[in-house]
Amino acid sequence: MASSPLTIYSSFSIFQHEVLLLLSLLLLASSISASGNQFKLDGKVLELDDSNFDAAISNFDYIFVDFYAPWCGHCKRLAPELDKAAPILAGLKQPIVIAKVDADKYRKLASKHDIEYVAFASWHHKYYGPRKADLLVRFLTKFVAPDVAILNSDSAIRDFVEAAGTNFPIFIGFGLNESMILNLAVKYKKKAWFSVAKDFSDDIMSLYDFDKVPALVAIHPAYNEQSIFYGPFEEKFLEDYIKQSLLPLILPINQDSLKLLKDDQRKIVLTILEDEVDEKSDRLIKVLKAAASANRDLIFGYVGFKQWEDFVESFEVYKKTPLPKMVVWDGDESYHTVIGSESIDETDMGNQVSKFLEGYREGSVIQKSISGPTLMGFMSSQLGVKIVFIFMFVTLVMIMILWMTKEEPLTVGTRDQADDGRSSTSPQKPETRRIKFCALLKHLTNCGF
Repeated sequence: MASSPLTIYSSFSIFQHEVLLLLSLLLLASSISASGNQFKLDGKVLELDDSNFDAAISNFDYIFVDFYAPWCGHCKRLAPELDKAAPILAGLKQPIVIAKVDADKYRKLASKHDIEYVAFASWHHKYYGPRKADLLVRFLTKFVAPDVAILNSDSAIRDFVEAAGTNFPIFIGFGLNESMILNLAVKYKKKAWFSVAKDFSDDIMSLYDFDKVPALVAIHPAYNEQSIFYGPFEEKFLEDYIKQSLLPLILPINQDSLKLLKDDQRKIVLTILEDEVDEKSDRLIKVLKAAASANRDLIFGYVGFKQWEDFVESFEVYKKTPLPKMVVWDGDESYHTVIGSESIDETDMGNQVSKFLEGYREGSVIQKSISGPTLMGFMSSQLGVKIVFIFMFVTLVMIMILWMTKEEPLTVGTRDQADDGRSSTSPQKPETRRIKFCALLKHLTNCGF
Protein backbone atom coordinates (compact mmCIF):
# COMPACT_ATOMS: atom_id res chain seq x y z
CA MET A 1 0.00 0.00 0.00
CA ALA A 2 1.33 3.46 -0.84
CA SER A 3 2.57 5.71 1.93
CA SER A 4 1.04 9.13 2.39
CA PRO A 5 2.47 11.54 -0.13
CA LEU A 6 4.89 14.16 1.09
CA THR A 7 3.44 17.49 0.05
CA ILE A 8 5.64 20.53 -0.36
CA TYR A 9 4.27 23.56 -2.11
CA SER A 10 4.21 27.30 -2.17
CA SER A 11 1.81 29.81 -3.59
CA PHE A 12 2.20 33.33 -4.92
CA SER A 13 -0.69 35.54 -5.78
CA ILE A 14 -1.64 38.87 -7.28
CA PHE A 15 -4.81 40.72 -8.13
CA GLN A 16 -6.93 39.62 -11.10
CA HIS A 17 -10.19 41.54 -10.68
CA GLU A 18 -10.88 40.03 -7.25
CA VAL A 19 -8.77 37.16 -5.89
CA LEU A 20 -6.78 34.63 -7.89
CA LEU A 21 -4.14 31.94 -7.56
CA LEU A 22 -0.80 32.61 -9.25
CA LEU A 23 1.38 29.65 -8.57
CA SER A 24 1.36 26.58 -6.38
CA LEU A 25 3.94 23.86 -6.56
CA LEU A 26 3.47 20.37 -5.24
CA LEU A 27 6.17 17.80 -4.67
CA LEU A 28 4.71 14.39 -4.02
CA ALA A 29 6.70 11.29 -3.15
CA SER A 30 5.19 7.84 -3.51
CA SER A 31 6.81 4.63 -2.30
CA ILE A 32 5.27 2.36 -4.92
CA SER A 33 5.40 1.99 -8.67
CA ALA A 34 2.08 1.12 -10.26
CA SER A 35 1.80 -1.29 -13.13
CA GLY A 36 0.78 -0.15 -16.54
CA ASN A 37 2.29 2.14 -19.13
CA GLN A 38 -0.12 5.07 -18.98
CA PHE A 39 2.81 7.37 -18.22
CA LYS A 40 6.31 7.32 -19.64
CA LEU A 41 9.53 8.69 -18.20
CA ASP A 42 10.40 10.58 -21.39
CA GLY A 43 11.56 13.92 -20.02
CA LYS A 44 8.40 15.80 -20.98
CA VAL A 45 6.11 17.75 -18.66
CA LEU A 46 2.97 15.70 -18.00
CA GLU A 47 -0.44 17.34 -18.18
CA LEU A 48 -2.66 16.05 -15.37
CA ASP A 49 -6.34 16.41 -14.55
CA ASP A 50 -9.01 14.78 -12.38
CA SER A 51 -8.93 11.57 -14.40
CA ASN A 52 -5.21 10.76 -14.23
CA PHE A 53 -3.74 12.66 -11.27
CA ASP A 54 -3.83 9.81 -8.72
CA ALA A 55 -2.50 7.33 -11.27
CA ALA A 56 0.45 9.59 -12.02
CA ILE A 57 1.29 9.95 -8.32
CA SER A 58 1.27 6.16 -7.95
CA ASN A 59 3.34 5.56 -11.06
CA PHE A 60 6.47 7.49 -10.06
CA ASP A 61 8.64 7.63 -6.98
CA TYR A 62 8.93 11.42 -7.18
CA ILE A 63 6.72 13.84 -9.04
CA PHE A 64 6.82 17.63 -8.97
CA VAL A 65 3.46 19.18 -9.84
CA ASP A 66 2.92 22.79 -10.89
CA PHE A 67 -0.62 24.02 -10.19
CA TYR A 68 -0.91 26.98 -12.53
CA ALA A 69 -3.45 29.42 -13.96
CA PRO A 70 -3.34 30.19 -17.71
CA TRP A 71 -3.65 33.95 -17.17
CA CYS A 72 -0.90 34.10 -14.53
CA GLY A 73 2.22 36.04 -15.51
CA HIS A 74 4.50 34.17 -13.08
CA CYS A 75 3.15 30.84 -14.32
CA LYS A 76 3.86 31.80 -17.93
CA ARG A 77 7.46 32.61 -17.04
CA LEU A 78 7.84 29.37 -15.09
CA ALA A 79 6.53 27.09 -17.87
CA PRO A 80 9.62 27.22 -20.15
CA GLU A 81 11.88 26.68 -17.13
CA LEU A 82 9.98 23.49 -16.28
CA ASP A 83 10.30 22.36 -19.90
CA LYS A 84 14.09 22.80 -19.65
CA ALA A 85 14.36 21.07 -16.27
CA ALA A 86 12.11 18.09 -17.07
CA PRO A 87 14.54 16.02 -19.23
CA ILE A 88 17.43 16.63 -16.81
CA LEU A 89 15.40 15.56 -13.76
CA ALA A 90 14.04 12.54 -15.62
CA GLY A 91 17.60 11.38 -16.31
CA LEU A 92 18.70 11.30 -12.66
CA LYS A 93 19.47 8.04 -10.84
CA GLN A 94 16.39 8.86 -8.79
CA PRO A 95 14.21 10.35 -11.55
CA ILE A 96 11.88 13.23 -10.79
CA VAL A 97 8.91 13.75 -13.10
CA ILE A 98 7.51 17.24 -13.69
CA ALA A 99 3.78 17.61 -14.23
CA LYS A 100 1.28 20.45 -14.33
CA VAL A 101 -2.38 20.98 -13.51
CA ASP A 102 -4.59 23.84 -14.68
CA ALA A 103 -5.81 24.92 -11.23
CA ASP A 104 -8.27 27.36 -12.80
CA LYS A 105 -9.98 24.56 -14.70
CA TYR A 106 -9.63 21.75 -12.16
CA ARG A 107 -10.45 23.63 -9.01
CA LYS A 108 -11.65 20.63 -7.01
CA LEU A 109 -8.35 18.87 -7.64
CA ALA A 110 -6.42 21.95 -6.57
CA SER A 111 -8.56 22.35 -3.46
CA LYS A 112 -8.00 18.70 -2.55
CA HIS A 113 -4.29 19.49 -2.23
CA ASP A 114 -4.86 22.74 -0.33
CA ILE A 115 -4.26 24.94 -3.36
CA GLU A 116 -6.55 27.88 -2.76
CA TYR A 117 -7.42 31.21 -4.32
CA VAL A 118 -5.76 33.90 -2.26
CA ALA A 119 -5.55 37.67 -2.53
CA PHE A 120 -2.04 38.31 -1.29
CA ALA A 121 1.29 36.44 -1.25
CA SER A 122 0.98 33.40 0.97
CA TRP A 123 3.60 30.85 1.95
CA HIS A 124 2.50 27.39 3.02
CA HIS A 125 4.43 24.22 3.96
CA LYS A 126 6.53 24.45 1.72
CA TYR A 127 8.44 24.61 -1.44
CA TYR A 128 10.82 27.53 -1.05
CA GLY A 129 13.05 26.57 -3.93
CA PRO A 130 14.13 28.54 -6.98
CA ARG A 131 12.27 28.67 -10.28
CA LYS A 132 15.04 28.89 -12.87
CA ALA A 133 15.69 25.58 -14.64
CA ASP A 134 19.29 25.05 -13.52
CA LEU A 135 18.61 26.07 -9.92
CA LEU A 136 15.42 24.00 -9.82
CA VAL A 137 17.40 20.93 -10.89
CA ARG A 138 20.03 21.53 -8.18
CA PHE A 139 17.43 22.00 -5.47
CA LEU A 140 15.27 18.99 -6.33
CA THR A 141 18.25 16.68 -6.89
CA LYS A 142 19.39 17.48 -3.38
CA PHE A 143 15.91 17.22 -1.93
CA VAL A 144 15.41 13.58 -2.95
CA ALA A 145 18.91 12.46 -1.90
CA PRO A 146 19.46 10.52 1.37
CA ASP A 147 20.24 12.66 4.42
CA VAL A 148 23.55 10.81 4.78
CA ALA A 149 24.93 8.77 1.90
CA ILE A 150 26.79 5.55 2.82
CA LEU A 151 29.92 5.02 0.71
CA ASN A 152 31.52 1.57 0.72
CA SER A 153 34.39 1.91 -1.74
CA ASP A 154 36.76 4.32 -3.42
CA SER A 155 34.62 4.33 -6.53
CA ALA A 156 31.50 5.08 -4.49
CA ILE A 157 33.27 8.08 -2.96
CA ARG A 158 34.33 9.39 -6.35
CA ASP A 159 30.85 8.84 -7.82
CA PHE A 160 29.22 10.65 -4.89
CA VAL A 161 31.48 13.69 -5.20
CA GLU A 162 30.97 13.84 -8.96
CA ALA A 163 27.18 13.52 -8.67
CA ALA A 164 27.04 16.18 -5.93
CA GLY A 165 28.37 18.76 -8.37
CA THR A 166 29.80 22.14 -7.46
CA ASN A 167 26.83 24.06 -6.09
CA PHE A 168 26.93 22.92 -2.45
CA PRO A 169 29.72 22.08 0.00
CA ILE A 170 30.32 18.34 0.54
CA PHE A 171 31.04 16.67 3.90
CA ILE A 172 32.55 13.19 4.00
CA GLY A 173 33.04 11.44 7.32
CA PHE A 174 35.90 8.91 7.25
CA GLY A 175 35.71 6.35 10.03
CA LEU A 176 32.55 8.00 11.39
CA ASN A 177 29.24 6.33 12.11
CA GLU A 178 26.40 7.99 10.25
CA SER A 179 24.49 8.44 13.51
CA MET A 180 27.14 10.94 14.64
CA ILE A 181 26.24 13.42 11.90
CA LEU A 182 22.65 12.44 11.04
CA ASN A 183 20.94 15.16 13.07
CA LEU A 184 23.18 17.85 11.63
CA ALA A 185 22.80 16.41 8.13
CA VAL A 186 19.03 16.76 8.42
CA LYS A 187 19.37 20.28 9.86
CA TYR A 188 21.67 21.51 7.08
CA LYS A 189 20.39 19.38 4.22
CA LYS A 190 19.36 22.41 2.15
CA LYS A 191 22.89 23.79 2.36
CA ALA A 192 25.28 20.84 1.95
CA TRP A 193 25.78 17.18 0.98
CA PHE A 194 26.59 14.69 3.76
CA SER A 195 28.11 11.21 3.59
CA VAL A 196 30.18 8.69 5.54
CA ALA A 197 32.81 6.45 3.96
CA LYS A 198 32.86 2.95 5.42
CA ASP A 199 35.71 1.54 3.34
CA PHE A 200 38.47 3.44 1.55
CA SER A 201 42.09 3.08 0.51
CA ASP A 202 45.29 4.96 1.27
CA ASP A 203 44.86 6.63 -2.10
CA ILE A 204 41.68 8.29 -0.88
CA MET A 205 43.44 9.41 2.30
CA SER A 206 46.13 10.98 0.18
CA LEU A 207 43.60 12.56 -2.19
CA TYR A 208 41.71 14.25 0.63
CA ASP A 209 44.86 14.96 2.65
CA PHE A 210 43.99 13.32 6.00
CA ASP A 211 46.29 10.97 7.88
CA LYS A 212 44.10 9.48 10.61
CA VAL A 213 40.50 8.59 11.42
CA PRO A 214 37.96 9.56 12.44
CA ALA A 215 38.05 12.65 10.24
CA LEU A 216 35.41 14.87 8.68
CA VAL A 217 36.45 16.44 5.37
CA ALA A 218 34.67 19.53 4.03
CA ILE A 219 35.00 20.17 0.30
CA HIS A 220 34.05 23.29 -1.67
CA PRO A 221 34.29 22.13 -5.29
CA ALA A 222 33.35 25.54 -6.73
CA TYR A 223 36.28 27.18 -4.94
CA ASN A 224 38.73 24.26 -5.07
CA GLU A 225 38.96 24.23 -1.25
CA GLN A 226 38.85 21.59 1.43
CA SER A 227 39.48 21.39 5.17
CA ILE A 228 39.71 18.60 7.76
CA PHE A 229 38.20 18.23 11.22
CA TYR A 230 39.70 15.68 13.62
CA GLY A 231 37.36 16.30 16.50
CA PRO A 232 36.19 16.46 19.18
CA PHE A 233 33.09 14.87 17.71
CA GLU A 234 30.52 16.01 20.26
CA GLU A 235 27.58 17.58 18.44
CA LYS A 236 28.38 21.15 19.54
CA PHE A 237 31.90 21.05 18.09
CA LEU A 238 30.71 19.23 14.99
CA GLU A 239 28.04 21.84 14.36
CA ASP A 240 30.50 24.69 14.82
CA TYR A 241 32.79 23.14 12.22
CA ILE A 242 29.95 22.44 9.78
CA LYS A 243 28.54 25.97 10.12
CA GLN A 244 31.96 27.52 9.54
CA SER A 245 32.59 25.25 6.57
CA LEU A 246 29.34 26.04 4.78
CA LEU A 247 31.12 29.05 3.30
CA PRO A 248 34.44 29.05 1.46
CA LEU A 249 37.46 30.57 3.18
CA ILE A 250 36.89 33.82 1.31
CA LEU A 251 33.57 34.69 -0.26
CA PRO A 252 33.08 36.98 -3.28
CA ILE A 253 30.28 39.33 -2.25
CA ASN A 254 27.40 39.79 -4.66
CA GLN A 255 23.60 39.78 -4.61
CA ASP A 256 23.44 35.98 -4.43
CA SER A 257 26.23 35.38 -1.92
CA LEU A 258 24.75 37.90 0.52
CA LYS A 259 21.92 35.42 1.06
CA LEU A 260 24.47 32.90 2.39
CA LEU A 261 25.42 35.34 5.16
CA LYS A 262 21.89 35.81 6.45
CA ASP A 263 21.93 33.02 9.05
CA ASP A 264 25.59 33.31 10.03
CA GLN A 265 26.27 35.33 13.17
CA ARG A 266 30.00 35.82 12.55
CA LYS A 267 31.44 39.24 11.76
CA ILE A 268 32.54 39.79 8.16
CA VAL A 269 36.05 40.95 7.33
CA LEU A 270 35.21 42.76 4.12
CA THR A 271 37.98 43.76 1.72
CA ILE A 272 36.98 46.36 -0.87
CA LEU A 273 39.04 46.16 -4.05
CA GLU A 274 39.29 48.40 -7.08
CA ASP A 275 38.55 45.49 -9.42
CA GLU A 276 38.03 41.87 -8.34
CA VAL A 277 39.71 40.39 -11.40
CA ASP A 278 42.95 42.33 -11.74
CA GLU A 279 46.35 40.85 -10.86
CA LYS A 280 46.85 42.91 -7.68
CA SER A 281 43.50 41.74 -6.31
CA ASP A 282 44.35 38.12 -7.08
CA ARG A 283 47.50 38.33 -4.97
CA LEU A 284 45.64 39.92 -2.07
CA ILE A 285 42.86 37.30 -2.19
CA LYS A 286 45.48 34.56 -1.73
CA VAL A 287 46.80 36.39 1.35
CA LEU A 288 43.27 36.75 2.70
CA LYS A 289 42.64 33.01 2.26
CA ALA A 290 45.60 32.22 4.48
CA ALA A 291 44.32 34.69 7.09
CA ALA A 292 40.81 33.21 6.90
CA SER A 293 42.14 29.71 7.52
CA ALA A 294 43.66 30.90 10.82
CA ASN A 295 40.62 32.97 11.86
CA ARG A 296 37.58 30.74 11.34
CA ASP A 297 35.56 32.73 13.88
CA LEU A 298 35.30 35.43 11.19
CA ILE A 299 33.91 35.41 7.66
CA PHE A 300 36.23 36.79 5.00
CA GLY A 301 34.74 38.38 1.90
CA TYR A 302 35.73 40.70 -0.90
CA VAL A 303 33.95 42.96 -3.36
CA GLY A 304 35.14 45.16 -6.22
CA PHE A 305 34.23 48.84 -6.56
CA LYS A 306 33.98 48.22 -10.28
CA GLN A 307 31.68 45.23 -9.75
CA TRP A 308 29.25 46.72 -7.18
CA GLU A 309 29.66 50.45 -6.70
CA ASP A 310 26.36 51.00 -4.89
CA PHE A 311 27.23 48.44 -2.24
CA VAL A 312 30.75 49.64 -1.46
CA GLU A 313 29.62 53.27 -1.22
CA SER A 314 27.72 52.19 1.90
CA PHE A 315 31.15 51.90 3.54
CA GLU A 316 32.21 55.42 2.53
CA VAL A 317 34.21 54.16 -0.42
CA TYR A 318 34.14 56.38 -3.47
CA LYS A 319 36.11 56.79 -6.70
CA LYS A 320 38.96 58.69 -5.01
CA THR A 321 39.18 56.42 -1.93
CA PRO A 322 42.54 54.60 -1.70
CA LEU A 323 41.94 50.89 -2.27
CA PRO A 324 42.12 48.11 -1.19
CA LYS A 325 40.36 48.94 2.07
CA MET A 326 39.40 46.54 4.87
CA VAL A 327 36.51 46.87 7.33
CA VAL A 328 34.77 44.53 9.77
CA TRP A 329 31.02 44.49 9.09
CA ASP A 330 28.33 43.11 11.38
CA GLY A 331 26.14 42.25 8.37
CA ASP A 332 23.60 44.83 9.41
CA GLU A 333 23.87 48.55 10.07
CA SER A 334 27.34 49.06 11.49
CA TYR A 335 30.98 48.33 10.69
CA HIS A 336 34.42 49.03 12.15
CA THR A 337 37.53 50.49 10.63
CA VAL A 338 40.87 49.74 12.29
CA ILE A 339 42.97 52.71 13.31
CA GLY A 340 46.18 52.84 11.28
CA SER A 341 44.95 50.27 8.74
CA GLU A 342 42.76 52.42 6.52
CA SER A 343 44.10 50.90 3.28
CA ILE A 344 46.53 48.27 2.01
CA ASP A 345 49.40 48.88 -0.38
CA GLU A 346 51.25 46.34 -2.51
CA THR A 347 54.26 45.98 -0.19
CA ASP A 348 54.07 43.10 2.30
CA MET A 349 50.30 42.62 2.13
CA GLY A 350 50.45 39.65 4.52
CA ASN A 351 51.87 41.79 7.32
CA GLN A 352 49.30 44.52 6.71
CA VAL A 353 46.40 42.05 6.91
CA SER A 354 47.84 40.64 10.16
CA LYS A 355 48.12 44.14 11.63
CA PHE A 356 44.51 44.85 10.67
CA LEU A 357 43.26 41.70 12.43
CA GLU A 358 45.39 42.38 15.51
CA GLY A 359 44.08 45.93 15.71
CA TYR A 360 40.50 44.70 15.43
CA ARG A 361 40.90 42.08 18.15
CA GLU A 362 42.60 44.59 20.43
CA GLY A 363 39.70 47.00 20.01
CA SER A 364 41.67 49.69 18.18
CA VAL A 365 38.67 50.51 16.02
CA ILE A 366 36.25 53.22 15.01
CA GLN A 367 32.61 52.18 14.79
CA LYS A 368 30.57 53.60 11.92
CA SER A 369 27.10 53.18 10.46
CA ILE A 370 26.63 52.12 6.87
CA SER A 371 25.17 54.80 4.64
CA GLY A 372 22.96 52.53 2.53
CA PRO A 373 20.63 49.56 2.95
CA THR A 374 21.34 46.79 5.45
CA LEU A 375 22.15 43.23 4.41
CA MET A 376 18.43 42.48 4.27
CA GLY A 377 17.96 45.71 2.36
CA PHE A 378 20.38 44.66 -0.36
CA MET A 379 18.83 41.18 -0.49
CA SER A 380 15.32 42.62 -0.71
CA SER A 381 15.98 45.37 -3.22
CA GLN A 382 14.21 43.50 -6.02
CA LEU A 383 11.32 42.70 -3.67
CA GLY A 384 11.06 46.40 -2.89
CA VAL A 385 10.59 47.21 -6.55
CA LYS A 386 7.81 44.63 -6.79
CA ILE A 387 6.08 46.10 -3.72
CA VAL A 388 6.15 49.55 -5.31
CA PHE A 389 4.52 48.16 -8.47
CA ILE A 390 1.86 46.38 -6.41
CA PHE A 391 1.13 49.59 -4.50
CA MET A 392 0.81 51.50 -7.77
CA PHE A 393 -1.49 48.79 -9.10
CA VAL A 394 -3.77 48.90 -6.03
CA THR A 395 -3.92 52.70 -6.23
CA LEU A 396 -4.84 52.52 -9.91
CA VAL A 397 -7.59 49.99 -9.18
CA MET A 398 -9.09 52.26 -6.51
CA ILE A 399 -8.99 55.27 -8.84
CA MET A 400 -10.62 53.29 -11.64
CA ILE A 401 -13.37 52.02 -9.34
CA LEU A 402 -14.13 55.56 -8.17
CA TRP A 403 -14.14 56.81 -11.76
CA MET A 404 -16.35 53.94 -12.91
CA THR A 405 -18.98 54.56 -10.24
CA LYS A 406 -18.95 58.37 -10.44
CA GLU A 407 -22.39 59.91 -11.15
CA GLU A 408 -22.68 62.50 -13.92
CA PRO A 409 -23.66 66.02 -12.70
CA LEU A 410 -27.07 67.37 -13.62
CA THR A 411 -27.06 70.09 -16.30
CA VAL A 412 -29.45 72.99 -16.80
CA GLY A 413 -30.66 73.86 -20.34
CA THR A 414 -33.34 73.43 -22.96
CA ARG A 415 -34.63 70.10 -24.26
CA ASP A 416 -32.61 70.64 -27.44
CA GLN A 417 -29.44 71.08 -25.40
CA ALA A 418 -30.25 67.89 -23.52
CA ASP A 419 -30.67 66.03 -26.82
CA ASP A 420 -27.33 67.40 -27.98
CA GLY A 421 -25.82 66.02 -24.77
CA ARG A 422 -26.63 62.52 -26.00
CA SER A 423 -24.36 62.94 -29.02
CA SER A 424 -20.97 61.27 -29.48
CA THR A 425 -19.29 63.93 -27.36
CA SER A 426 -21.32 63.06 -24.25
CA PRO A 427 -19.56 61.59 -21.19
CA GLN A 428 -19.07 57.82 -21.21
CA LYS A 429 -21.73 55.69 -19.52
CA PRO A 430 -20.81 53.46 -16.54
CA GLU A 431 -21.10 50.34 -18.73
CA THR A 432 -18.46 51.73 -21.11
CA ARG A 433 -16.20 52.55 -18.21
CA ARG A 434 -16.53 49.03 -16.83
CA ILE A 435 -15.55 47.51 -20.18
CA LYS A 436 -12.45 49.70 -20.43
CA PHE A 437 -11.60 49.08 -16.78
CA CYS A 438 -11.74 45.30 -17.15
CA ALA A 439 -9.65 45.47 -20.32
CA LEU A 440 -6.99 47.52 -18.53
CA LEU A 441 -7.03 45.18 -15.53
CA LYS A 442 -6.59 42.13 -17.76
CA HIS A 443 -3.65 43.80 -19.52
CA LEU A 444 -1.92 44.60 -16.22
CA THR A 445 -2.30 41.12 -14.77
CA ASN A 446 -1.05 39.49 -17.96
CA CYS A 447 2.02 41.68 -17.63
CA GLY A 448 2.79 39.94 -14.33
CA PHE A 449 1.66 42.48 -11.70
